Amino acid sequence: MQIKINAFGHISELITAPFLDLDAMVDTDQLRMELLKKYPLMADKQFVIAVDKKIVLTNTAIHEKSEIALLPPFSGG
Repeated sequence: MQIKINAFGHISELITAPFLDLDAMVDTDQLRMELLKKYPLMADKQFVIAVDKKIVLTNTAIHEKSEIALLPPFSGG
């Protein structure tokens, strides 16, 4: 099983694509470790992970149909 991850802003520029497919991950901690291993320059970038359209700040389970997004810092107005 693979999961599709949408990337936005400078994160999509860093991975050179608006999305990527990775093998299934159990949770967001595993996803973050895999991303940093595959894209070491991400270690210097700020981003948050959203699961099913909700920003998660703690380790969160990823399911087969979870929607995953990598979001750079943003401000509203």
